[in-house]
Amino acid sequence: MSLPRIAAWSARHRRLVLALWAAVLVGGVLCAPALFGRLSGEVGSIDGSDSERAAELLRATAPSGDTIVGVLDGLPAEDLRPEVDRLAGELTALPGVAAVATPWSDGGAGLVATDGRAVAVAVTFEPTPAGDDAVDDAAALLRDADAPRAVVGGGPLQDEEMDEQAGSDLARAEVISMPIALVLLVVLFGGVVAAGIPVLVALVGMAATLGALLLATAVADVSVYSVNVVTMLGLGLAVDYGLLLVSRFREEKATGADDDTVLRRTFATAGRTVAFSGLTVAASLAGLLVFPDDFLRSMGLAGMAVVLLDLVAALTLVPALLALWGRRIRPARPRAADGGFARIARRVRRRPLAVVVVVGGLLAVAATPFLGVRFADPDARSLPAASESRQLAELADARFAAAEDVDPVTVVVPSALSEAEAAAYAGRLAALDGVREVSVRPDTPGLTVVDVVPTGESQGPVAMGLVDDVRALDGPAGALVTGDAAELTDYQDALGARLPWMLLVIAGATTVLLFLFTGSLVVPLKALALGALSLGASFGALVWVFQDGHLGSLVGTEALGGLSITTPVIVLAIAFGLSMDYEVFLLGRIAEEHRRTGDSDLAVERGLQQTGRIVTAAAALIVVVFAGFVAGGFSPIKQIGLGLALAVVVDATLVRMLLLPAVMTLMGRRNWWAPRPLRRLHERLGLTDGPAAGSPAAGRDVEPEPVPVPAPA
Repeated sequence: MSLPRIAAWSARHRRLVLALWAAVLVGGVLCAPALFGRLSGEVGSIDGSDSERAAELLRATAPSGDTIVGVLDGLPAEDLRPEVDRLAGELTALPGVAAVATPWSDGGAGLVATDGRAVAVAVTFEPTPAGDDAVDDAAALLRDADAPRAVVGGGPLQDEEMDEQAGSDLARAEVISMPIALVLLVVLFGGVVAAGIPVLVALVGMAATLGALLLATAVADVSVYSVNVVTMLGLGLAVDYGLLLVSRFREEKATGADDDTVLRRTFATAGRTVAFSGLTVAASLAGLLVFPDDFLRSMGLAGMAVVLLDLVAALTLVPALLALWGRRIRPARPRAADGGFARIARRVRRRPLAVVVVVGGLLAVAATPFLGVRFADPDARSLPAASESRQLAELADARFAAAEDVDPVTVVVPSALSEAEAAAYAGRLAALDGVREVSVRPDTPGLTVVDVVPTGESQGPVAMGLVDDVRALDGPAGALVTGDAAELTDYQDALGARLPWMLLVIAGATTVLLFLFTGSLVVPLKALALGALSLGASFGALVWVFQDGHLGSLVGTEALGGLSITTPVIVLAIAFGLSMDYEVFLLGRIAEEHRRTGDSDLAVERGLQQTGRIVTAAAALIVVVFAGFVAGGFSPIKQIGLGLALAVVVDATLVRMLLLPAVMTLMGRRNWWAPRPLRRLHERLGLTDGPAAGSPAAGRDVEPEPVPVPAPA
């Protein structure tokens, strides 16, 4: 069934369509509580990796529980001792507590602040359900300590704070972005009715995706952070698709055609563009499915689900709403063909090579900071300043010598070496570059466990290099390496090994879809090149802001020394999809004009004039959505939000308004080239709608500007 027929059917059966989508909305809302209870907070582990296998051996043979730390601050250590002794007794008596370390117990070295006016209490739990249950009780006892200040965090408490912060950022982003987006839509369309249609599409698309994610949790782990992706993409793309469809509806309505004809023309043109755009974005997100990490796969599944459900809603719910409210939506006002975007296209056409060199060079320079990118797993610095775990980490770094401890690179030998063999192996490990200390763990039955403490940070370059050196060393049979640095190394290696496959999926799917959309083989290759430029600039900015700390105060961050390892991959998948979203918006109109006039330069000029405002408005709206996430408190979410916002700004301005017309001018008629067999295939498939199906609006320059008097709501 063609898109105009789907739209006509949805309009005729609008009550049924509206009832079905209302049921989806209610069902999705009802699914939300159950979904949030089944989401996983696990990030950055690869099943079957060396580090994971070593960790499993340790858990099975010599399990150890989690640890939290409480710092009592504001009095001399000796004055705090009676309270610490009381706490230690009560904590030790809790079921599930394995050990309590204080400055006056064995293993309590370094638990007194360097200024003598604070002490730390470390509580280690049994690796059992009872130990898990004891965490909150122990934390409550520490927080209620009789001291001027008590700060408690670390371990499972820090993990909980990260998950809660992600949910809080989601709610804050919705509160910030939804009202602003609605106001911008009302201003753009001049009426609440037309503005409300994209918002309704967003709501039902996100609700449907929550239901789909709940079903997915029955067969796989789904990350808690996937809901943030659903919100960002669901709201942004629904607004984009609703904006394009309603804008074209207003243009066609201005021709004076009857309602049925207006609806069919809208979905024969803008509907086709939305369909290809949605498929292209979904194909880009499908690249995340090639990774072995449940976190990234769930991000890809969540993103694809919300894109495709937004697409279905746009192609069925929007025509039903237009049939219901279309008479209350005012036609667009005709504008002169010689508008601002047409003038930009003509100026670019005068010096296309200069534009390509200057703008392309600027974007290439902006990408250079990414050459020095470093990666790290999120730590306490990723949380906002008000977070207890971050306050604890900052307090420990500033005032406790024990904070200088570095997590070791741990070697696990799956056999019990003799004391002499273990000592000899430890000596060879100690001779490696970057080693500060080596020790053999006692009480590991059936295993030999050697901790190698590196100089520098736990996940710094020295520790990462040491992991490779230990693995390259000729050691006991079956020796495995784990620890923070080893886990990060394995994760980076896994991403690096699968990244070419991700790029192949994205490039292949984009090439096929854009060829089917335009009949050209040149257009998809150009789109890939331009998309890479905007992505590179965005990646460079992320390193400059979050890793190096430049202008960090503007987005509420400090220099973190590295990016969250999953940030570039997620930004790549989403931002490239959005880049193709705007590419399809522009190409749809340019190709339409080219089929009508046969003049490539004129088609670019008119296509840019007719869609420039729509692309600009769509970009502004989606940047508002992403900016809501930048305003959150969890650094990995802020990084994704800022990366996507910058990618959209660059793509919708420098790339689509300047580079695209410049490159298309240089290519001329070659823009539409394809080998003869592919041209015949495209013609046989019949995927090209004629010159807008005879639509008078195809030859008019009509813009979705606000009208002087708003349509009645």
